[in-house]
Amino acid sequence: MGLINQDIFVCLDCETTGLEIDKDRIIEIAIARFNFDQILDSFETLIDPQIVIPEVSIAIHHINDEMVKGKPIIHEVFPKIFEFIGKSIIVGHGITNDIAFLCAAAKQYHIPCKLASHPYLDTLRMARLYGESPINSLEKLRQHFNIAEEGAHRAMNDVIVNIEVFKYLARRYKTTEQIVNRLKSPIQLKTMPLGKHKGRFFSEIPVSYLRWAVNQNFDQDLLFSLKTELKKRNKGNHFGQAANPFTHL
Repeated sequence: MGLINQDIFVCLDCETTGLEIDKDRIIEIAIARFNFDQILDSFETLIDPQIVIPEVSIAIHHINDEMVKGKPIIHEVFPKIFEFIGKSIIVGHGITNDIAFLCAAAKQYHIPCKLASHPYLDTLRMARLYGESPINSLEKLRQHFNIAEEGAHRAMNDVIVNIEVFKYLARRYKTTEQIVNRLKSPIQLKTMPLGKHKGRFFSEIPVSYLRWAVNQNFDQDLLFSLKTELKKRNKGNHFGQAANPFTHL
């Protein structure tokens, strides 16, 4: 890793039959090797998941069973994926999810996979650090940075947009190592990113919900933010820390 504008990265995105890593399957993968000047090479393919694609998923990415019929099975594509990634840092939006799907697929076919320990940069977490976009979805970041739309929600379209979003988010850093080191620490979120209190400041969320949420399997940034808010409440710094703020009077 050297100066960020001289490094070569690989942006990766998978489309899947659903969100459950243990049950769902990859149906499309797109990868692009790039630097800050251009896309150097790219690779994309539909993949036969060997299971039925649910209608709810088809509505999102518009990939149906007929489209994947006769396409490669994931284990046939792994050599190309590993070769393409090489030693480059992987970039992606919520990239740990894509990596988890790939690792699960490799395990299914007893293929050695080191992607779980491969260096990566998550543009979702970089967007949280940036902090100036109200919503950190890839589409909202595309709009925020006035990046041209690439069309339907398909893997390569998302990769192309993701690369441009990454370039904007990386502007404040001179080296790739600076980003890697910063992302080793949790990021405090401004608002709740999901659930029934989505979009609310943590200070506005009932303490009962915070106590429930802190025990869920959320990502490190959300758990850190929940714990930070609970610590504030426990110290008595928050007027609404109890259901009845006047109980101590």
